[in-house]
Amino acid sequence: MRPVIFSKMDFSHSSLFGYIEDLQELTIIERPVRRSLKTPEEIERLTVDEELSDIERAVYLLSSGQDIQGTSVVANLPVLMRQNPAETLRRVLPKIREVLHVAGVEMQLTAAVSFLTVLQEESVSIHTYSHSFLHIILQNLEHRDAGVSNAWLETLLAVIEALPKETVRHEILNPLVSKAQLSQTLQSRLVSCKIMGKVANKLEAHIIKREVLPLVKSLCQDVEYEVRTCMCRQLEHVARGVGTELTKTVVLPELVELARDEGSSVRLAAFETLVNLLDMFDADDRSQSVLPLVKSFCEKSFKADESILVSLSFHLGKLCNGLYGIFTPEQHLRFLEFYKKLSTLGLQQENGHNDNQLHLQTLEQEKKYISVRKNCAYNFPAMIVFVDPKNFHLELYSIFYCLCHDPEVPVRYTMALSFFEVAKLLNSDVYTIHKELVTLLQDESLEVLDALVGHLPEILELMTNGGENNGSESKLLSIPDLIPALTTAEQRAATSLKWRTHEKLLQKYACLPHIISSDQIYYRFLHRMLTIILTNNVLPVQKAAARTLCVYLRYNRKQEQRHEVIQKLIEQLGQGKSYWNRLRFLDTCEFIMELFSKSFFCKYFFLPVLELTHDPVANVRMKLCCLLPKVKSTLKIPTDKHLLQQLELCIRKLLCQEKDKDVLTIVKRTVLELDRIEISVDAFQKRFYENDLLDQVKKRQEHLLLEMEQLEKEKQKNEGRSTNINDKMFEKKRRDSKTSSVLAKSMNLSISGSSSGTSAGKEEKKSKLVRSQSFSTQVLHPKYSNIDKCPNKSSATGYTSSVTGMGKSCMLSFSDDSFQTHSAGSSGNAAFPSSCSRNLLNSADQKVNGNKEGQPRKMSM
Repeated sequence: MRPVIFSKMDFSHSSLFGYIEDLQELTIIERPVRRSLKTPEEIERLTVDEELSDIERAVYLLSSGQDIQGTSVVANLPVLMRQNPAETLRRVLPKIREVLHVAGVEMQLTAAVSFLTVLQEESVSIHTYSHSFLHIILQNLEHRDAGVSNAWLETLLAVIEALPKETVRHEILNPLVSKAQLSQTLQSRLVSCKIMGKVANKLEAHIIKREVLPLVKSLCQDVEYEVRTCMCRQLEHVARGVGTELTKTVVLPELVELARDEGSSVRLAAFETLVNLLDMFDADDRSQSVLPLVKSFCEKSFKADESILVSLSFHLGKLCNGLYGIFTPEQHLRFLEFYKKLSTLGLQQENGHNDNQLHLQTLEQEKKYISVRKNCAYNFPAMIVFVDPKNFHLELYSIFYCLCHDPEVPVRYTMALSFFEVAKLLNSDVYTIHKELVTLLQDESLEVLDALVGHLPEILELMTNGGENNGSESKLLSIPDLIPALTTAEQRAATSLKWRTHEKLLQKYACLPHIISSDQIYYRFLHRMLTIILTNNVLPVQKAAARTLCVYLRYNRKQEQRHEVIQKLIEQLGQGKSYWNRLRFLDTCEFIMELFSKSFFCKYFFLPVLELTHDPVANVRMKLCCLLPKVKSTLKIPTDKHLLQQLELCIRKLLCQEKDKDVLTIVKRTVLELDRIEISVDAFQKRFYENDLLDQVKKRQEHLLLEMEQLEKEKQKNEGRSTNINDKMFEKKRRDSKTSSVLAKSMNLSISGSSSGTSAGKEEKKSKLVRSQSFSTQVLHPKYSNIDKCPNKSSATGYTSSVTGMGKSCMLSFSDDSFQTHSAGSSGNAAFPSSCSRNLLNSADQKVNGNKEGQPRKMSM
């Protein structure tokens, strides 16, 4: 490290003058700070007598206090209503009403929130509330500040939900008639529109028809487009309040007229209201009124009215499925093409499809196009229903690919959110989107990964099991790509600062034993979980990794691997040098007790846990003491009597030898808890029936894993033996084929020089040739794969002609009776391999053609 070099201070006249100027600047900066402090007179005015009660203090502050003190009283109104509602209503609320007439924006907003809180807490009855608070709310609705007016309006709309119908009609609806007139201010008419929509859900249909609908028509024809837009958005609530008939005769014509309004915001509100009310229109209304409007909106969205493009893309899925029954095939195809065009909007220039575009896209256009593609991603499951999942690969897969590879994160994020819905809809064809799952798992944005992880277990289960109807090959081929993607996703989450995403990912990875094999988990994931526990610095991530590791251990199918993992847990965590690792060992033991049987924990982890009673770090001993009651509950008497003695011995040592006060306090408390815990016995008891039954299930599953492992070992041994036997049989067949060729040559030598034969002998010889050809065409049956078995069934008969010793020995093993034995059975189980039959055929041809005189020995087939 280099030493810090201080420059020499210059005490010349000029430098000192500069220092003085700097000091003067500092004093100038400090002056406003000093002036902002309260003077003694101001502090005196802010001081309140401590002997006053809460009600008296509130009244005093509202009467003679400053604005900030009055705002504090208004914010504290719900507390006063809970403590003393009668006095608060009698003394404090009238003062608040007086102050609000001249109050500032901050106190007005605080009062609106406090009034709403009093309503939600039900500190008084609704009748008392309407009598005391409702008039104050209505008085402040038309405040000159738009924010204050909206705050009071939100409070009023919440109050209308709780008020009785008669109160709504007399206290709210009647004054509304005058407030909605054209002579009133714009703010007053806008407030009337919003109240109208709320009131329509509260009153009966005939009252709405008589008193509300005339006001609705008037506001829909207002001269200000803001009022028409606001009223148009409330038409949905009005329609649901008046019913289907009045909606068809009154509301729908107003919507159709507003959809052709000159204001773009009015047209947009009319379009969205139409989409939301599709379920209230019958087929005729949809085909005659709604569909033409929708078609005109779609046509104008790219040309004259781009303002509706974002809303159209958002509601397109609902629109297509709502109008599905009235679409012709041509209209169906047109709307599908329109969706495809929206899905790639803004990408044409990048892909080179729009080279003739004369003007560059502005930033606002780019944002709009991103919103459109995002909405298309949101509507993708609805569009699958629209085209039928069977046609997904033909109609929508290319769009699905583009949306999953979109350059903008919000689009890919939305696709990740809807991926599970897409997988459910595809069902048996889910294997077609496996590549996109891998792509999203490897996405550069952790937001996309976080969105996908939410339903990752369900998606993986569909991926591995959903394609069973299409054969197992596609399912098995998808696994090798999936595992690297999962490991890459975990590593990227681990190297980022978003530990919550990493924790969520590790929790979801606990599903992998149901998805991939035990060996794949052991070699690719299990050791990684152990590394995270040992090296990661975030406690929730470590705990998530520990629990997932215990799940992997639970479903591991090889005892050798299980023992290795258990040994590592004990050595690297339980006996680790860092106290942090020993704490994580205790966390892991909690998960072991949760997931495994009691006998498993007692066999492998009981004593290593008790060893930590001698840990040098007090935190470890404290955590151990908190865990001991659970540890004791895993014991069974009389099987685990010796473990119980060890537990009691450790508790005695802690009571006698513990020096840390905090640990000793916890030990004493733990002793009392241990005394209250009853140990179950080996036999079932009514008190512990459910726990024992669950433990028996876990134990049975653990034994089943051991049995499966044993069966797999035996199967591998049997396969090894069968492989050796097949190798030996193949070698024997190879040797026997050589022997048969020697046999054929010896037969040719023995038959030369024979006497003249008869015509019967020739016919017999022809039949032998035919049978030998039939042997050559048969498949070797496993029963007769070993040719050494043939001589056991044959009885050797010698030839009358003289043969050499070699030829005679060969002929004994292929005697006439052996041919009879095999041919007398079924022709499908021929005994000889094709090589032997071909050699015999060649020798027989030589005897027919070259030895016309006859044969010394008849060979009966």
